[in-house]
Amino acid sequence: MTTITAPETTRTRLRNERAILDAAEQVFACHGYRGASVQAIAEAAGLPKSNVLYYVGSKRQLYVTLLERMMERWNAMLDDISVDDDPAEVIEAFIRSKMELTRIHPQGSRLFAAEVLQGAPFLQDYLRGELREWVQARAKVFEQWAERGRMDPVDPVWLIFLIWSSTQHYADFEAQVLGITGREAMDTEDYRNITDFLCRVILKGCGIRT
Repeated sequence: MTTITAPETTRTRLRNERAILDAAEQVFACHGYRGASVQAIAEAAGLPKSNVLYYVGSKRQLYVTLLERMMERWNAMLDDISVDDDPAEVIEAFIRSKMELTRIHPQGSRLFAAEVLQGAPFLQDYLRGELREWVQARAKVFEQWAERGRMDPVDPVWLIFLIWSSTQHYADFEAQVLGITGREAMDTEDYRNITDFLCRVILKGCGIRT
């Protein structure tokens, strides 16, 4: 009889949770919260429905976890910044990481956009609590950079909104981008050129020299 060790059990759990989250991201993005079902998510993940419920608790809990995971991915680059950091390096790295996530996780971006367009009914506590505090803390660092003359005194909250929206545009409004540019799909070079453009424009607009 084979004995399953604790590390193996942990690896199995992490693998299953990742499969569930990835499958749920696709299903929710295609069908919305109301149209998605736990059964469809289980089938996409290749797991029994009972396993999905065991790992995530409920459809609602899974949906909120997905949305919060997306925000955590987007904002990780700014989590540990301080006034002693170089604003050019920090803001450029933030833009580049956001664009890369837009490229590799477009469904997650669309899922978040759809939730917000509906008034963010599942995210009000997160937006008004944890995320508001996160933005205010980052804004304080930006203000200190401006006080030290390292960037122009732009409104830091509007700057964060600008970076969020401009980088997510290429996933959320992909049909518009493809239709206007005449492309069938965006490739790696397209994303690299867009990223370079956004870095130049945003850094220059903030009075930051690279």
